[in-house]
Amino acid sequence: MAESFPPCDWTLRMSRDLREYARQTNVRLAVGAVLILFIVGIGLIYSIYGPGAAMMGVLCVIAGLTPIILIVLSLAILDWIRKRANRE
Repeated sequence: MAESFPPCDWTLRMSRDLREYARQTNVRLAVGAVLILFIVGIGLIYSIYGPGAAMMGVLCVIAGLTPIILIVLSLAILDWIRKRANRE
């Protein structure tokens, strides 16, 4: 007969909320992409062209990410407002 084993500790803590899991995964992917962009991209610029070019690269990356961050922030605020309005 097959033995039944007690569930592992991590299975007891694991939630079945797939929306939360998807949100958490998307946040982790975005943070990982930004870290790779900064570490690898700016690191290569620094190693090839020097510190002055690396600082310009940092400024360009920040300037490029600013509109994206503003759009994501405004959508998050709109979602928060929508959730508060639906409570009533």
